[in-house]
Amino acid sequence: MRFGVIVYPGTWSDQDCLHALRDAIEQDVEIVWHKKRDLSRFDCVVVPGGFSYGDYLRAGAIARFSPVTDALKEFAAAGRLVLGICNGFQILCEAGLLPGALLRNEHLEFRCQWTHLRVENAQTPLTNACKPGQVLRIPISHGEGRYYASPEVLMGLEMNRQVVFRYCDPQGRMAPEHNPNGSLNNIAGIVNRQGNVLGMMPHPERAVEEVLGSTDGLPVLLSMLRSVVPPAARR
Repeated sequence: MRFGVIVYPGTWSDQDCLHALRDAIEQDVEIVWHKKRDLSRFDCVVVPGGFSYGDYLRAGAIARFSPVTDALKEFAAAGRLVLGICNGFQILCEAGLLPGALLRNEHLEFRCQWTHLRVENAQTPLTNACKPGQVLRIPISHGEGRYYASPEVLMGLEMNRQVVFRYCDPQGRMAPEHNPNGSLNNIAGIVNRQGNVLGMMPHPERAVEEVLGSTDGLPVLLSMLRSVVPPAARR
């Protein structure tokens, strides 16, 4: 399976994603500069975290105009897999690939900490290696991660099972104290209506080895592999 990892000016989690994909799940990975216009050679594209264009105006607002973002829209429209992590989630929302927006954290603090996520939908191409109700321990690192959408959009997300991850406690229970940024409905990750585009604020690429404190990010990465590569061909 071939992955592309997009790099905008200010992206800084690209090497984390490269390591996780290349070394943890042993797949072919290529760094893609933001001026590229062709993503057709990839099976999946990852939009990593960072501060694209310095987060000027607001997070992801300028990255949406990069040439590669137009290519990303075509890639997603063709049903190919897209994973946006942290700043990548923000970019996907700004580009219209996912609904809603990521606002300043409710407490106005940048938070870098471990969180727990409850898997709400394990039947999408980007979550199928997870188990329904499974609790994943994955870190966050953001100042603008508070998911917001209009009541109508939020209702649609819930009805269509597009909410795939929610912040929770280690037992899977939701409470305000376990929501690190004030996201509506404790939302930590959503997919588009077709299920092939996933945006999440926590960083699964930072939870792929025991030495890092958790391997709970692996099911997210392995879901993409399971969706594209036949079982007999997996490494």
